[in-house]
Amino acid sequence: MKETKNISRSRAQESSAAIEKMYITMRHLFNRGFYKPMGISGDTLREALLALRPEIYGNIAEEKVELNGLLYVIERLPVGIEECRFINLTSDEGYSKSHFQAIVPPKRRRNCYRIDEEQMNVEITRGRSDIYDILTHLTFIFIESHKIRNRVLLDDAGEVSRDWFKLEQAVSQKKKLTLVEKEKAISHAANILGRTFEEVLDIYDAFGSAAAPDRFLHVIFWLGKLAIEEIVDDNKRTITFSPILRERLGHHIHGEIWATKIKEVLEENELLDRPIHVISANMHSVMNSIFATEVLKTKFKDKSDFFIYEELSKSGADAVRNQVEEVALKFGMISLPDTSGTNIDIQIFDTAKIDWEKTSFPKANTGDKKPVLIVMDYAFGEQAYETIDELLKPFKKDTLLNVESVSIMGKAGILEGGKGDIMIPNAHINEGTADNYFFHNELSAEMFEGNDIAVFAGPMVTVLGTSLQNRDLLKFFHESTWGIIGLEMEGSYYQKAIQSASKIRKSVPHDVKVRYAYYASDNPLETGSTLASGGLGTTGVKPTYLITIKILEQIFNVK
Repeated sequence: MKETKNISRSRAQESSAAIEKMYITMRHLFNRGFYKPMGISGDTLREALLALRPEIYGNIAEEKVELNGLLYVIERLPVGIEECRFINLTSDEGYSKSHFQAIVPPKRRRNCYRIDEEQMNVEITRGRSDIYDILTHLTFIFIESHKIRNRVLLDDAGEVSRDWFKLEQAVSQKKKLTLVEKEKAISHAANILGRTFEEVLDIYDAFGSAAAPDRFLHVIFWLGKLAIEEIVDDNKRTITFSPILRERLGHHIHGEIWATKIKEVLEENELLDRPIHVISANMHSVMNSIFATEVLKTKFKDKSDFFIYEELSKSGADAVRNQVEEVALKFGMISLPDTSGTNIDIQIFDTAKIDWEKTSFPKANTGDKKPVLIVMDYAFGEQAYETIDELLKPFKKDTLLNVESVSIMGKAGILEGGKGDIMIPNAHINEGTADNYFFHNELSAEMFEGNDIAVFAGPMVTVLGTSLQNRDLLKFFHESTWGIIGLEMEGSYYQKAIQSASKIRKSVPHDVKVRYAYYASDNPLETGSTLASGGLGTTGVKPTYLITIKILEQIFNVK
């Protein structure tokens, strides 16, 4: 008789299944309309996140509280959300016209409104990826809050430890803590968190701001307080999805308004019949690459272009940035701050109005039909499909756009190499479905050699969320025959929209050129190099501008 083989799953397979489970669960909870994250309805989501143990959330599966992961998440959630028992995800439902003050998280562009002491409304205008992002972050902080509760709640009647009592006293003070009071509070907080005094001290100020220097203590206290009340009073935190959001999601409502506005401005300026090049980048690199060196050459005499770009990227450089913008607006740039709710600003450049001798591209050869550049700010996840799909549709149903190229300059996680390196993809693989999009990239690794920056070429994976990746899964993607060089959140969505518009719907030329290049914001396979370990600083300036310049050289036919 044949012996039954014991079949066990690898960590990569378990992780892949956990991501799929999270994805399906989040869609189910959204359709249901509400759930209690720490109740029975939130079980599957919590279990999947704990099974996955994403790299960005560090010690999520251990008893001690994860500090770097907590900071990463808190920077992406509105101030005060830790105090709220009810979190309501809404569409754009007119709160901007009310007395409620919009709260925008430092690292995520989303409008949030504190309705009362117990409720925070979060506007979701960037599609499903925004929902996956926020639900994952909330699940993480609620899991951490129950770690705090486990360490301070002595019995079911509500008796708490001395450390908790002392932390409550520190938080209840209205004035800024003195150094002695702060260090006493840190000592008690360290005991509660299962961390050393030094570990808490090192991260303390990163949570604070000028208005609330002691916010770290505040966040820890309120997370723990609501978790204690969930157990003692059975007063569970609840996440709801507004009926309007459930009705609107997936229908490209914001993307259509956004794209129509761009086409109307092109029509007003008689640019609709010109060759169009779409560039997804930030709101400064294209403008600065064209104009900054000439505008600022007397101010930064004998300095390299990249030195000037670094100076422009520094906080507090508003005066020099405004100088460049003034010149750009004079020579054919139209600025369109977003009003659609997509949070994607636009710049349109009419190259017919540019005096090339006064730019960094004096050898530009734009031909008789001067091209138009549409520069769009970064999209977020699935929003990339919504926006490009709408932008590439005909204007007023019959005016086709002559889109000659779509170029994507983005940030991504790298799996070989380090922060600031460059990745040139030849395919995008969609995580969870393995849908794959192979394309000819007009950019190549050879174009970037000789600039003291490592360059990697190969397929890249489009992930559901940066906070859903762990080492085992990424190692599998990198070391198996997939040969993945990096991970990002928008590539396959852009390519899906471009392919359907050019190859099936025929609304743009079938031979539209595509350019994709990413610079590495982190290496999730290296401990201490994940997104939770902090930003790029000026490391990202050189690759950002190098990629932008290579894109522009191709569009302007600079040999």
